[in-house]
Amino acid sequence: MMSQSTTVILKDNWRFSKEVKGDAFSTDYDASKWEKVSVPHDWAIYGPFDKKWDIQTGIIEQNGEKEATEKTGRTGSLPHIGTGWYRNVFSIPEFRKGKKALLVFEGAMSEPQVFLNGKKIGNWGYGYSYFFIDITNDLIAGSENVLAVKLTNEPFSSRWYPGAGLYRKVSIVVKEDESFAQWGTFITTPDTKDNNAIVDIKAEFHGSNVSMVTEIKDAKNKVVATQKSTETEDGKFHQTISVGNPHLWSPETPYLYTAVTKLFAADGSLKDEQNIKFGIRYIKYEPNKGFSLNGKVTKFKGVCLHHDLGPLGAAVNKAALKRQLTILKDLGCNAIRSSHNMPSFEQLELADEMGFMFLAESFDEWAKPKVENGYHRFFEEYAEKDIVNLVRATRNHPSIVMWSSGNEVPDQYGAEGLTRAKFLQDVFHREDPTRPVTVGMDQVKQTMASGFGSLLDIPGLNYRVHLYEEAYKAFPQGFILGSETASTVSSRGIYKFPVVQEKNKQYDDLQCSSYDLEACSWSNVPDDDFVLQDDKPWVIGEFVWTGFDYLGEPTPYDEKWPSRSSYFGISDLAGLPKDRFYLYRSRWNTKDNTLHILPHWNWKGREGEITPVFVYTNYDSAELFVNGKSMGIQKKNNATPQNRYRLMWNDVKYEPGTVKVVAFDSNGKIAAESTVKTAGDPYKIVLDADRKTIKANGEDISFVTVSVVDKNGIPCPIADNELQFKVTGAATYRAACNGDATSLEIFHENHMKLFSGKLVVLVKAVKSTGAIQLEVKGKGLQTGKINLKAEL
Repeated sequence: MMSQSTTVILKDNWRFSKEVKGDAFSTDYDASKWEKVSVPHDWAIYGPFDKKWDIQTGIIEQNGEKEATEKTGRTGSLPHIGTGWYRNVFSIPEFRKGKKALLVFEGAMSEPQVFLNGKKIGNWGYGYSYFFIDITNDLIAGSENVLAVKLTNEPFSSRWYPGAGLYRKVSIVVKEDESFAQWGTFITTPDTKDNNAIVDIKAEFHGSNVSMVTEIKDAKNKVVATQKSTETEDGKFHQTISVGNPHLWSPETPYLYTAVTKLFAADGSLKDEQNIKFGIRYIKYEPNKGFSLNGKVTKFKGVCLHHDLGPLGAAVNKAALKRQLTILKDLGCNAIRSSHNMPSFEQLELADEMGFMFLAESFDEWAKPKVENGYHRFFEEYAEKDIVNLVRATRNHPSIVMWSSGNEVPDQYGAEGLTRAKFLQDVFHREDPTRPVTVGMDQVKQTMASGFGSLLDIPGLNYRVHLYEEAYKAFPQGFILGSETASTVSSRGIYKFPVVQEKNKQYDDLQCSSYDLEACSWSNVPDDDFVLQDDKPWVIGEFVWTGFDYLGEPTPYDEKWPSRSSYFGISDLAGLPKDRFYLYRSRWNTKDNTLHILPHWNWKGREGEITPVFVYTNYDSAELFVNGKSMGIQKKNNATPQNRYRLMWNDVKYEPGTVKVVAFDSNGKIAAESTVKTAGDPYKIVLDADRKTIKANGEDISFVTVSVVDKNGIPCPIADNELQFKVTGAATYRAACNGDATSLEIFHENHMKLFSGKLVVLVKAVKSTGAIQLEVKGKGLQTGKINLKAEL
């Protein structure tokens, strides 16, 4: 048998309890009545929603508030607060004398205390951090071992829904004493020219009298270069390997190579082997020119993403992440900012494979608090350790093109803030000299005056569009990044009249208008950012807040119950596109045409009233017709930012029937058309799956969009029917979500109301193959059925 590393993922056989009054780490503790769960697991997502979980009285300084008010829903109104215990009894047949074992946590929310066989073996502070514990001396060979993990979520520890539990993977790595160090190999591509790339590999190892052989394989698994090394320095091998005619990694061509590194003992026996995927690419940030990838100036068309996956909560799921990225690809998005936390390994793997640049962020707080029990409690002890683990664990991902050491930290004020910014940036530089560091700054005037912004590799501005010019002149870098932009708010399929541009607008139904003209006190509508992106070469791109709605932070309704999730998303919490999706798509997706009409055309009782029609399109002009009558031709112009990026017919009066838009190409010829029709009563349920075949691995998910149509097949945009879901065959019903930020319906129950005529059902694979059927019923509606299947 070859001697090398094996990784055992501790997915099943977990027991969980939130009811433990004392401690539950002893080996003879009886956990037989605890709930059986698999990890990743989020204990809080199952609800119920209740305002008691996050009632806060305070001032949100970032939002410019001056007086304390009662806030609810900031952390999603889900029961994440408290202590949870996890236990797993396992054995590791691969472990024996002469081997070492590491226990790896990819995310544990939060403040994990870790016990093995009744003994405390380690702990950590930050719930978003990856960390590992050497358990070589505590693991019992050839026997059962008892792992217990205690997690504690304090109240007032987050500004959004943080999730709860072992929400990312837990694994045990068994290796020889002579082996590669965990996260100790760093692959860079420092030089690419004349059809040749240099691949630089630095590999840290344990042991002596060893040699390293590296094979570089292309995407077809063909070996394209090899090198053997016997020389080491400071416990590291260092190889520079030439790869001819390299395929360069980019969002358009996300080509991945694999470095197979093998560690051999003096007698020629194989001690360890790593397979590390990497990309060959080169990045540059230059004054007045901006960011370039592989020599081509590229703007960040990015979105910010919190880590929750809507109805799945914080528990990481690759199918859900892949669906998000597939939706973002169609949007034309090319970059993601993990806000405001370390990204999951799965998200980075997908970003590498699917072609997204990544801004990997670390903290929302440094030493000065935003919330009572936030990261400031851990900063002194953990900040460096957290950054070291972030960088070492993820630095081989070609998708990562910059790091962020913080977001809107109160430490932007004062001299000690500069000291902290420099300290953190220096740690990033030490661990990875190849990528720059940014901070999302909201106190822009202050950071101009203090030197904070000048210190950073990349000055990141959160909002503050009116200060871009001034900041560009004040900062020496010669460019500005929109590290967080827009914060436009809307509810999918909800429209309010009269149609006006307003800040902090509130309505009795606690929804926001989808005319995309409503923002927050500190923020703006998308068009204001578009102007800067298009007209200023020194603005290197933007990361829109946010790509998808997320649990918690229900601004502008954080003082109103029952709002419990955000309105910021370009898509809603279910992943369904809002109108704003098509506004961004019309600019960002340069391969496909966009022609989208809003609002819907079901306005019984508004006959004869002004109901403006907007069209989001990449075409410059179009003609609008209502029931065959022309409302005139509109052409994009520079009168206002809105006129530049939207076609707007502001005087249309509502009459039921058909709205049609005909778009013209640059020669004035008809290029495309689109229609919206008034629907009759809901008649039939229609199902549409993102994938009809899923993997029978117990984790894969098909996302089925459920909508209703009238008897002529026209979608019913205001339907709110209660529907019931039933899954039979080789899968289970997992959850549903309708994207309504005010709904208190529980995601995992098998019934839910439609919101603006739609919802999404999640059908989850089991570990057996075969046919699957989802049946959706509603009172007085024709039942909807869809056949799926699970394969190996």
